[in-house]
Amino acid sequence: MLLFGATGMVGQGVLRECLRDARIDSVLYVGRTSTGQQDKKFRELLLKDLTDLTGIEDQLRGFEACFFCLGVASAGMSETDYRRVTYDLTIGVAQTLVRLNPGMTFVYITGAGTDSTEHGRTMWARVKGQTENALLRMPFKGAYMFRPGLIQPLHGIHSKTGSYRVVYMLLWPFMPILKALAPNSVTTTERVGRAMIRVALDGAPTHILGTREINALGKLSA
Repeated sequence: MLLFGATGMVGQGVLRECLRDARIDSVLYVGRTSTGQQDKKFRELLLKDLTDLTGIEDQLRGFEACFFCLGVASAGMSETDYRRVTYDLTIGVAQTLVRLNPGMTFVYITGAGTDSTEHGRTMWARVKGQTENALLRMPFKGAYMFRPGLIQPLHGIHSKTGSYRVVYMLLWPFMPILKALAPNSVTTTERVGRAMIRVALDGAPTHILGTREINALGKLSA
C-alpha cells in the first residue's frame, strides 16, 4: 500500500490499521514529515516538495492501492491557496500514480458536505468537489471518495490542528450520545482505516462513501 499524509489525524488511523492488518504486506509512506513509526513492513520516503515526484518514480511503481489522506483546514486561506494544496497537489500526485500503476485503486479522503456540482457557495466544498470529480475521471482501476462527518480519534491519535483538538476535547464526553442520536454522522479513525483497506482490497458498490457506508465497511467483523 502507498500512503500519502500519514501524520494527520486520519492518516495516523489509516497507518495504524494497515500495520495491524495481516492482508497488507508493506506500506510506503510518502510525505514531508517523519511519522516516527517503526515496523518491519513500514517504510518512509520523505520529500521537501510533494509536487515533484520525478526523482522517486521508480519507487512508486508496483502498488495496488494508494490512500491519499493529505489535507489542510480551509480556515483563513484564500481559494487560490486552498486550491493549490487541495486540488493541484492531489491531482498532480494522482496523475503520476495512474501513469505508473494503471491497475491501482485510489482512495481519497474528502469530507461530508463536499460539493460535486463545483458551483456551490462554500469554498472548501467547491474545491473538494472539483478534486473528487477530476479523480473519478482518471483511468484508475477504481477511485473512491471518502466523505466522513465527525471523526472520533482513538488509540492516542490526535489532530495536528489546535482548534480541532479543542473541539474534540469538548465533544469527547458527549460522543456516546452523538453516536446514539446521529450514528450516520459520527465515525472513528479506526473505522475509517478499516473501511479504506476493505475498499482497496474488495472495492465498493459506490464511488462516493459517506459516514453510513464507512461505518458499515469498517466494522470489526468485516
